[in-house]
Amino acid sequence: MIAVVDYKKGNLKSVERGLVAAGADARITDNPDVIGAAHGIVLPGVGAFADTASTMESLGQMEVVRERVLAGVPFLGICLGMHLMFEEGTETHPGDTSGGAHRGLGILPGVVDAMPRVGEDGRNYKIPHVGWNSIEPVRGSDFNCELLAGVKPGEYFYFTHSYAAPATEATVAIASHSIAIPSVVRYRDVAFGVQFHPEKSSDAGTCVLRNFVRIVKEA
Repeated sequence: MIAVVDYKKGNLKSVERGLVAAGADARITDNPDVIGAAHGIVLPGVGAFADTASTMESLGQMEVVRERVLAGVPFLGICLGMHLMFEEGTETHPGDTSGGAHRGLGILPGVVDAMPRVGEDGRNYKIPHVGWNSIEPVRGSDFNCELLAGVKPGEYFYFTHSYAAPATEATVAIASHSIAIPSVVRYRDVAFGVQFHPEKSSDAGTCVLRNFVRIVKEA
């Protein structure tokens, strides 16, 4: 069973449907006990970092997700879910005047921050970054990552975001917009984050979800 974490933001049904189509028993749940008993965990990507982290803490989800990932339970963070894998994020919800960075799961090091509107090439870029973008391996000629098995370098996925994760040793693939965007990250070969939305990315996204379901079953 794969738990789709419900932190009370947005429509999670498309993620659940995508996982079911990929062969999973997927269940949307806000219950920490159900999340803790799941064979795999998916953290979807809707909302702002600070608001979502606060809600997850209040619901008892943050600690159980962290504990299970560190224990080796397969995990997939999608968009904001990937951002929450990092130590901190600067994104706040409307009306938040607290400023500064907010604590995430802390599985990966670094701070998630806003994407610049002017790139290193001096061009102006639209932020949020919305639409189809290709991803490329950060090392070598292929991805060398189980989550991306069957995905060719240059494949296109659907993105929609204004913030980006920091570049770390965990980065597997990047996309290019105003900066090089870490698009797939990996922790210990069982925990993954994707900046794009696989549930909205046609056949390539279905391939990624099938790979994750296979990783869960093999674990």
